[in-house]
Amino acid sequence: MTHAEHPVLATEGLTIRFGGHVAVNDVTCAFHRGTLTAIVGPNGAGKTTYFNLISGQLKATGGRVFVNGEDVTRFPAPRRTERGIGRAFQLTNLFPNLSVLENVRLAVQARSAHGFSLFSMASRHVELIEQAEHVLARVGLLDRAGAVAATLSHGNKRKLEVGMMLALERDILMFDEPTAGMSVDEAPVILDLIRQIKADTSKTILLVEHKMDVIRSLADRIIVLHNGYLVADGAPEEVMSSPIVQEAYLGTGVADHV
Repeated sequence: MTHAEHPVLATEGLTIRFGGHVAVNDVTCAFHRGTLTAIVGPNGAGKTTYFNLISGQLKATGGRVFVNGEDVTRFPAPRRTERGIGRAFQLTNLFPNLSVLENVRLAVQARSAHGFSLFSMASRHVELIEQAEHVLARVGLLDRAGAVAATLSHGNKRKLEVGMMLALERDILMFDEPTAGMSVDEAPVILDLIRQIKADTSKTILLVEHKMDVIRSLADRIIVLHNGYLVADGAPEEVMSSPIVQEAYLGTGVADHV
């Protein structure tokens, strides 16, 4: 892969203001196919806000977002999803009263662009169920297929959210602190999944993460946000040792967080 190719995702001068506060300030950045970029910074740096601007949950005050060269700045979140952006940890909220299997089956069905009129087609229904079960096996939830989504533990909800994103088969996958609040037993399942996805070089992954060990093991590149500004961008070793990053994290526990 060469970075001379068209970036899969890019932001140009992306900015958002909340009253007098500029949460993301003129961020220009490009993301290429087959890379995993960790987005780091202290609390309040603008990381999740930047994610929300990319995925369409927030409307930018200024700047633009491009997916495969197409300006999607004015597109609402569902239309950006159609263009290839997958965002974890928002999808299961849509179907809390359905079973785990039904949640994933609906995601498979949405990807396949087959409407509800096909429910009567038994063979198609079986195929959708089989695909959904395959996804549940990948995320370690096949044994909870019949459980109502709302009754899952926090860790299992996160696994389901990742499963739904996998079922949609998007090209751009965004993970916002995927292991936050998960037990030491549950977290490796998600991290192994991200590693598997990364092995598919057709995917572009963005990861907001605080844990240094996770970043070291997964990231090809790190970008650093601080007070809404992009202050560093490069290879993990280079960025982590840069004075600006050390300064940004002074007093926040550099050993454990970046």
